Amino acid sequence: MNILDLRKIYFIGIGGIGMSALARYFHQRGVEVSGYDKTESPLTDQLQSEGIAVHFTASTEDIPAQVDLAVFTPAVPSDHPAFRYFREAGIPMMKRAEVLGWISKHGRCVAVAGTHGKTTTTTILAHVLRQSGVDCGAFLGGISANYGTNYLLGKSDWIVVEADEYDRSFLHLYPTILVVNALDPDHLDIYSNEEDMLQTYYQLLRQVRPDGHILLRDDLHIPEEVFQSISAKVHYFGEHTGDIRIEDIRQESSKLKFDLVMAGQEHADIAFSLPGKYNAFNAAAAFSAGLIMNLDPGLMRGALSSFKGVGRRFDIHVDTERTAYVDDYAHHPVELAGLVQAVRSRFPGRKITAVFQPHLFSRTRDFADAFAAALDQFDHPWLLDIYPAREQPIPGVTTQMLLERMTNPAKRYFRKEELLDAIKQEQPDVLVTAGAGDIDRMIPDIIQLLNPTRT
Repeated sequence: MNILDLRKIYFIGIGGIGMSALARYFHQRGVEVSGYDKTESPLTDQLQSEGIAVHFTASTEDIPAQVDLAVFTPAVPSDHPAFRYFREAGIPMMKRAEVLGWISKHGRCVAVAGTHGKTTTTTILAHVLRQSGVDCGAFLGGISANYGTNYLLGKSDWIVVEADEYDRSFLHLYPTILVVNALDPDHLDIYSNEEDMLQTYYQLLRQVRPDGHILLRDDLHIPEEVFQSISAKVHYFGEHTGDIRIEDIRQESSKLKFDLVMAGQEHADIAFSLPGKYNAFNAAAAFSAGLIMNLDPGLMRGALSSFKGVGRRFDIHVDTERTAYVDDYAHHPVELAGLVQAVRSRFPGRKITAVFQPHLFSRTRDFADAFAAALDQFDHPWLLDIYPAREQPIPGVTTQMLLERMTNPAKRYFRKEELLDAIKQEQPDVLVTAGAGDIDRMIPDIIQLLNPTRT
């Protein structure tokens, strides 16, 4: 089956960030696209405004006739009526990852993998390539502030892809350039243990094309035997170490700056628009990949400086003398620890109130102590109930379990419906909301509370 010859495609779970990017890909190529999602959202509103039909009931009556292919995501329950409908009708079905892998095989793929930083690094890379004259396509895990979308239509054969480890999705990719920037344990609801997750990443390394390049954080500690069957050239990037060295990371007003040394060439005073040491690594990885592609360093510098960010990745919504408000997708202890450092570097000397919505019972259980330690670093950690997503509750795994492990005397618990009143009463100096659940739906109301004059 040649996917590009299909005329009508249906997406089960079209409102997901990865699924919506694929829907846009086919829609922009003239394919008739429609789909289902459980709830309306700003993203489904955008899809509908672009001419893509979306419905929100599980009934199969809304599925159009003569669909050539159904694309689904593992996030949709297997008992959804659409699955049975397509199976009984004999209509081909493919996972989102399979479709993305098929697309990536028909070009030169730059993939970004890792348990943290994928979305930001992928979006930086796409912006760097485009600003440097490479008209790449891109499948992003968030909404680019520069382009207002999670999918970029490109005319060249280069494609930038976020390589997702969930459900082993990235094993459908065969990149020309692969960036891996973190291997902390995650998704242990999918992987049997940390070693199982690591072995899956090692398989992805083996799938990089023989004439390709692999960029690895120098602190990932990958066993040497993994590289025995890899022909791609391996590069290590790190602070002061590796063959790509990142040095003198500092925050100067609203700009993050660092120096980068690669192949004997020093690129000093590179300025980036987002704060935090982890963002220096994200930007440096994108810059280094561009150097491998022989892009112009001056154009890449301009791209990093003009990068406007990604939705829900250190997303500054309010920044006044009286208060500031940052929203972030951080949902893993390592990400929360990086977020603390980034907020303190961007808003030095100010008191930080962090509202955290834990995501998944299994993740909360698996990393409870690490979550507690990271949350304790905020001045005022406020916790909401766990967002279940695809999971059923696990006995004993609650927000209270996290609070009992925390030592910060300012820790507090709120029901979500109590949060706005608490913010109004406390008037935080710097407010941070974090989590991968539905806390982002409160952003407009929080902005209105903290900065009512904003239009």
